[in-house]
This record gives sequence, C-alpha cells and structure tokens, in this order.
Amino acid sequence: MIREYAIVGGGIGGCSIAALLNAQGHDVILIEKEPSLGGCASTFTHNTRRYNTGATTISGYHEGGIVRRVFDTVGTAPQLISTDPAITIIQGDKTCIRYRELEHFITEIEAFYPHSKHREFWTLVHSIGVAFYYMEGHYYSNASTLSKIRSLTSLFPMIRKFWRYLFGNAHDFIARFYGTVTPQYLDFLDAQIMIVAQATSKDVNFFTAALSLGYTFNETHYPVGGMGAACVSLTSKIPDIRTRCTVISISNEMGIYTLLTSQGTIKCKNLIMGTSHYESSQWFSDSAIKKYYQKYEKINNHQSAFILYMTIKSDTLYSHHYQLIAEQILPYTISKSVFVSFSDPADTLIAPAGEYRITASIHTDTRYWIGVEPILYKHHKTQLQNLLQQWICDKLTLSDDQIVESFAATPKTFGHYINRTQLGGNALTLSNFLPRLPANDTPIKGLYQVGDTSYAAQGWPGVMMGALNCMRMIHGKY
Repeated sequence: MIREYAIVGGGIGGCSIAALLNAQGHDVILIEKEPSLGGCASTFTHNTRRYNTGATTISGYHEGGIVRRVFDTVGTAPQLISTDPAITIIQGDKTCIRYRELEHFITEIEAFYPHSKHREFWTLVHSIGVAFYYMEGHYYSNASTLSKIRSLTSLFPMIRKFWRYLFGNAHDFIARFYGTVTPQYLDFLDAQIMIVAQATSKDVNFFTAALSLGYTFNETHYPVGGMGAACVSLTSKIPDIRTRCTVISISNEMGIYTLLTSQGTIKCKNLIMGTSHYESSQWFSDSAIKKYYQKYEKINNHQSAFILYMTIKSDTLYSHHYQLIAEQILPYTISKSVFVSFSDPADTLIAPAGEYRITASIHTDTRYWIGVEPILYKHHKTQLQNLLQQWICDKLTLSDDQIVESFAATPKTFGHYINRTQLGGNALTLSNFLPRLPANDTPIKGLYQVGDTSYAAQGWPGVMMGALNCMRMIHGKY
C-alpha cells in the first residue's frame, strides 16, 4: 500500500500538518519515535511523575488567533486555562508583572523602571503586534527561484507598513528612542526578546523585537494535562498514528518515498518532515535531498536549552510562569535569565494536590555539551543544575525539604530522545532573514518540511503558521 502523505515527527508542526491534511480527507500516517506526541512540546513521565519537556505555554488560541483557527479547522479543542499575567519577572530586588492589558502593564513598568518614554514605547510595541496579526496573504516558497521571488513579493504590504523598523538593530533603536536607558533595563528587554526571537536586541531588528516584547499582550494559555495533551487533542481524529516508531532510512525512487522503520516499511507519494533541517540529511540516501538539507546546516546557530525539572510540595499559590534575570551570563549557558514554569494547582492530571511540577529552561549552546569528555559533561551538568535549583529556591522562597525530585536535561539529552540537539528553531537575526531561510516546500517533488526551522517560526503560532503555509504550497495556492 502506498500512502498519500507520511509525516515524520510528531512535534507541533508534524501534528498540525497531519491534522489539517486529515481534516481535508487526505490519507495520512503520522510517525513519532517517542511514546508520546509533542517533541519539544511533549509531556513525559519520570519516576511516575509527569513533566512538560520544554515548551509550557500556548499563545494564539484567542478568538481569531492562528492556533485557534487550526484547532477549529480540524474540529477539536484542547482543555486550556487562560493565564494573566503571562510572566512574573524577577530581576535583582525588583519584580515586574507582565499583565496582558496595556494600561495595567504601563503602570507596572513605570514603577519597575521609571522613565518618561515608557508609555510611548510600549504603546508602539503593542500597536506593531496588533497590526501584524491582522495582516494576511503573505507566504514563503522555496520550490524554485521564481516561486521564491513571487512569494517574497507577497511580503511587500508588510514591508511597506513596517519598513522603518526593519533596518538596523533593535538595541540601537531602543537606545535612540529612550535617549538614556540603564543596562539593567536592556537586560530586562533582552530576556523577553530571547524567549520568542531566540536572539538579543543586538541581533534582531526592532520589528522582530517588538513582536517578541508584545508576546504577552496576547492571550496565553496553560494546557491542562500538559503540552502533550494539546498535541493529543489536535491529532485525535487521525486514524493512523505510529508512536515508538523509529525511522531508520528514507529512499526516493520513481517519485515514491520508502521509509524503513522499526515497525516495517512505509511507502508514500508525499513526505513531510517535522524534523530539524540541521539534522535531517542523516535519513536520506538520495544525493539531491542530502545536498538540499546540508546547505542549510551552515545557518545552524547551535542554540539549545538546558532544562531543570523539579517536583516540589507546597501550599503556596504560584504563578504559571516566572523569569529570573541575573547580572551575568550563567556558566555553560548563553543567557542571564531562566524561564520557570509551574503546573496549575488544579491540574491533577499533571500533579496531585499539594505538589507542583516545574520546568525551568535557560538558553545554551550545543557545543558546550556535545562531544565533551564524559567526566566534564557530568560535572558541568551537575554544577548548572545545582546553580539553577538554588537560584529558583532563593527567589521563590522554596526550601530544600520541599523538593521531592530534581533532574536536568542538556542538548545531548534531547538529541537522544527527540533526535535534535538544536532547540528553538531559526533565530530571526539581521544576517539570517527570510530569503536565506528554508521554506515549507522544497525543490524536490513531494518533499515538504514543517517545524521551527522552516519559515522562521517559533512557538505554537509560528509553527502553525508554517503548517498553514505548507498547506498552501501543497495545494499550489500561490
């Protein structure tokens, strides 16, 4: 039997495109190496306890939002809890709460870091986000030079509207805008820009920085049962999902893709890879396909995450998300901040009453962990785990006797479990913008790509935007 579409990788991208194609009546098989769906946004079990692997929040599910649109299209609905505030930020002895409502947040930021330009600045950030999310009609193709040029012209309305924010770096724009700004406030901004853009203000334009800083003005949600539960909901109508199915090799002959897997051979007319561009060539024997993927390996920024997982016992009511900002970059990382997520106390699918599950992540470089001598690797991992644990306990008033369990994951860990060491996708830097980035289609007939390394996408909204872009490429709606 030759399948119409095979999707390799059950992350947000793979789940989204599989669900969308299935909703249109296409024959689909979704293949995932691990026991559960989600990839970087999965939920796993460790010593009978449930944890979110990496991603912990969903945005874009508001009325009219892109994530809501995808779920509505496939006819399913995840169980979500709306979160406001989105983040509680702790920097030194200061605490700033990122409220969703603009006026509420402006009052907060003026007390946090007083400055006469705050209202003007944050109103601009808010307005850029509102204007961007209302824009439609833009897409990105890479099937040929002509299709790429044609797709880039679809971005002209966006360029015309935001051109003044597209050139130069955000760091200089912010300095000019404010006139005088403290290093601490710049750290505050950079910590939030890094969450979304995977880069700092010195590496992105102000348009990208504004969308990143405005992230929390959008409605955000906590998924009941963990991030993996949202992926299960999204794919609940797909009849053929193969978990614990490892792809060993992929060949392409006479327009048919043959996948050798741990559960047998699968043949398909169209193949959609939900894997990282940087690590996809390993599965293919076709030289043209290997060459296609390998040309993008040079834009791999080697950025990833170190993640601390904890279970604590506490009757304290914690917010869903905290961001702790230090004065210096932490050892074996590329960041001054850690993003700390708590399970909802009412979510007994994740943790019993009286317990919290914590996922705390910080940006790192894969080269700090891959190929390192085992004794050094273990030492660095233990050192960073202990440092983060102590920092979190100090800032959030936790004691050691409240900690039930604590363990950590490095890029090497993720390489083992989800077949990728680089996490977070393509950083939208000034030297790494759309014309240089891979799209959701390819020059190879029947081969498509979804996920955070294609179409400059991060998070649920960005990756789902890529899945919708992929659908457009599949149906030739240019």
